[in-house]
Amino acid sequence: MRPVLYVLTFLSLIALGFWAYRENYTTQAALREVRALQREITGLREALSVQKAEWAYLNRPDRLRELAGLNFDALGLMPMEPEQFGTPGQVVFPVPEIPAIELPEGALEDIATTASGEEEGL
Repeated sequence: MRPVLYVLTFLSLIALGFWAYRENYTTQAALREVRALQREITGLREALSVQKAEWAYLNRPDRLRELAGLNFDALGLMPMEPEQFGTPGQVVFPVPEIPAIELPEGALEDIATTASGEEEGL
């Protein structure tokens, strides 16, 4: 009986060692993937900040004013005047929908009888 126990213990030790070996390499692969994703996120954030800076540079008011002046005739632009803008009173706002009130069966009769009972008690 003892040799069987020794063999089973030895086999379970080998199985656990194999499992730990596989888990170690799986963990290392996951860590490599996380580091690669973090590098990619950092690169994308840097690219986004560069694009934001470029957008801000291209949308400078003095540059846009100069471009509008250079292309005034080609674009057919008209000078801006206050009469071109509307007033807040001219804005049409959507009317919010009021949901229907749903009462259970017989609730309206209960309310009516309660109300009539209170009126009689006055």
